Amino acid sequence: MQRRKKAWAWRILALVAGVTVTIFAGRAAGSRADDEKTVEELDRKFQEAVKNNDLATMDRLLAEDFVLVSGRGRSQTKADLLKESSSGAYVYEHQEDTNQTVRVWGDTAVITALLWVKGTAGGKAFDYKVWFSDVYVRNANGWKYVFGQVGSHVEDAH
Repeated sequence: MQRRKKAWAWRILALVAGVTVTIFAGRAAGSRADDEKTVEELDRKFQEAVKNNDLATMDRLLAEDFVLVSGRGRSQTKADLLKESSSGAYVYEHQEDTNQTVRVWGDTAVITALLWVKGTAGGKAFDYKVWFSDVYVRNANGWKYVFGQVGSHVEDAH
């Protein structure tokens, strides 16, 4: 008898947990237009965080298993980006994007834009534009930036 009660208790607990997850998953997902605006805003916040070396915001937006691949095939992880940003080696005058396009497929979103980056690295000036695509995935905690692909520098930065 005691074994039956435990089995029923576990079934009820599993049912309640399943209903709770379903309810919250439904609340997390908005309309496609809402999701596009959310991801566009998150990406804007991320670019601003990079510009300002805002480690807390970068840490919050990046997934733990984040990967960024450069136009030359160099890969960087979340830890790499945070370490680079905390070093103070990069000082940004511009880190803004234009020509944004956001596409959403369920819990996955891809944003493509033209990024203008200008500043100094280790005292040496840089000024260029690159096309990039960033992938965001929605989980129980909201949207996370999981993957970035940066193209080669675009000629004529202005």
